[in-house]
Amino acid sequence: MSLHIPFDNTYAALPGAFYTRLNPTPVAKSDRLAWNTALAHELGIEGADDTVFAGTTVPEGAAPLAQLYAGHQFGSYNPQLGDGRAILLGEVIDRHGQRRDIQLKGSGPTPYSRMGDGRAWLGPVLREYVVSEAMHALGIPTTRALAAVATGEPVYREQGALPGAVLTRVASSHLRVGTFQIFAHRGHIDELRTLTDYAITRHHPDVGGPMGLLKAVCAAQSELVAAWMSVGFIHGVMNTDNCTISGETIDYGPCAFMDAYHEGRVFSSIDQMGRYAFGNQPRIAVWNMAQLATALIQLFEDKERAVEDATAIVHAMPGQLQAEWLKRFAAKVGLSDPTPEDQTLIEDLLALMQTDGADFTNTFGTLHTDHARDQFTDRDAFDAWAKRWKTRAPDTDLMQRSNPQIIPRNHRIEAMIEAAVAGDMAPFERLMAALATPYELPAGYDDLRRPPTQDEIVPATFCGT
Repeated sequence: MSLHIPFDNTYAALPGAFYTRLNPTPVAKSDRLAWNTALAHELGIEGADDTVFAGTTVPEGAAPLAQLYAGHQFGSYNPQLGDGRAILLGEVIDRHGQRRDIQLKGSGPTPYSRMGDGRAWLGPVLREYVVSEAMHALGIPTTRALAAVATGEPVYREQGALPGAVLTRVASSHLRVGTFQIFAHRGHIDELRTLTDYAITRHHPDVGGPMGLLKAVCAAQSELVAAWMSVGFIHGVMNTDNCTISGETIDYGPCAFMDAYHEGRVFSSIDQMGRYAFGNQPRIAVWNMAQLATALIQLFEDKERAVEDATAIVHAMPGQLQAEWLKRFAAKVGLSDPTPEDQTLIEDLLALMQTDGADFTNTFGTLHTDHARDQFTDRDAFDAWAKRWKTRAPDTDLMQRSNPQIIPRNHRIEAMIEAAVAGDMAPFERLMAALATPYELPAGYDDLRRPPTQDEIVPATFCGT
């Protein structure tokens, strides 16, 4: 069957200031590495053509373009970023009536590549495929992976020549805080207003104007970051260009799931100061929303009133985050109606875990059994905590629904990538099968729950650009 993608493009209908139109750069060879059949069906995509998902062939109805945006990177403003190695093919309306972007990542240079080659190598492509689909299975808003295709061309990085690949990414949109920042910073108010109206129509149609949009995005980001933390996820690069208006997780570069719990845990090789450490993520989410607020304020004639309104919205966000965090973590310990005292109870458990280096996923994943204490060296301390906890009559079923039995651990991802580079996709396929049902791990995958041994620990992750 020939490929059919039911494109229905709206971003390409916006003024040319928002993007640069260009086709992906063809590649030497197209070899499919992974294909998400279920997602393709959901998107109404019939058939498959590897040349399309490698960027060599542009399908009928596509409107390929590279999006323009700016952003704060590690707190410093970069006035122009944009899709340096990605091309938005277009949009579809899925079977649920939701509009979705289809984007090729690693599809060649664009005017925003900043001297880069616009390509991706196999490792980051498969990492994003695995982690984004794992996040979806965990029930956390995220971009999705539709396809991974080898290009038959080498990509040169610090490690030397590496096999090239292209990821097909699906998102509710690729609108970012940085998309708003670039027009606000340039003083292009007409474009900023057009973008704001577009974002409201596409993502938050029930809100009233720019401040309603700000409030909706703050709520979405509060829910998202609390969800990340509840599964021990560290994004690694929470720059404003990686912060979506939709509230989806995007750009799985130097991301990681924790093994041993520590609130200061950092994996990103480029986060030298720990700005995006695990425990800093709520604070950074609020900071990012303050940058969105700063951009949206430019739309108002009465700047003083706009500043007051935006400040109130952003200042309310820490309370939203805390409430979402408590709801998520209370469920992890089996409490559906948490009290302020329960927050102390949960924080005391996390403190014990940090002191003992207890595994985050396996501690919570076994809390409904007698094996949780095995995660601790100071078992008397855990037993004393558990005695307090059990007086709250925790709900075992709630714990099982709230605590994954498996996550994509760093050492497993690295082993999978190493095998794939050697031509063996079996570890990838096995990992994907196990991660598809993270709350009910099927028989035969227990080894994937094991934390890394000392020589398997992956101390740092890389963005791959």
